Amino acid sequence: MSDIQIQVSATINASPDLIYAILSDYREGHVAILPKKYFTGITVLEGGQGEGTIIDIHMQVMGVEQELQLEVSEPEPGRVLVERDQAAGILTTFTVDPMEDGKSSRVTIATQAKASPGLRGWIEKLVNPVIVRRIYKEELQQLADYVHTKMHPQ
Repeated sequence: MSDIQIQVSATINASPDLIYAILSDYREGHVAILPKKYFTGITVLEGGQGEGTIIDIHMQVMGVEQELQLEVSEPEPGRVLVERDQAAGILTTFTVDPMEDGKSSRVTIATQAKASPGLRGWIEKLVNPVIVRRIYKEELQQLADYVHTKMHPQ
């Protein structure tokens, strides 16, 4: 089995601290940026803030339902957040890098996943990156919109 690697980045006009606070908050912030048409449910099983959080995620993509149990770690607190489903072989990393002296942030979502063996794996390598990139672009746009709402409440 070989890996599937997917990465999407966007620049968001907000400080790295604010972006990271949203990403690491699994009770409100992170939930708010997930595209609802793909993420059909999220339950916090333990924690809820960064390192040590365990969440149960339900997804539906192209008619296929998937449930993941993600463990959250912070290898670089304030900059890198990692979600790992050991059983599914999926690792997603959120990296927040400061830009413009901390006035904006470069946010990168990167996933590494195990491909199935054989023909199914070959199809996954072709299709999954296209679909996941679309999901991540929507997620980053929702993050930018959420940040804008936080910074400019009406």
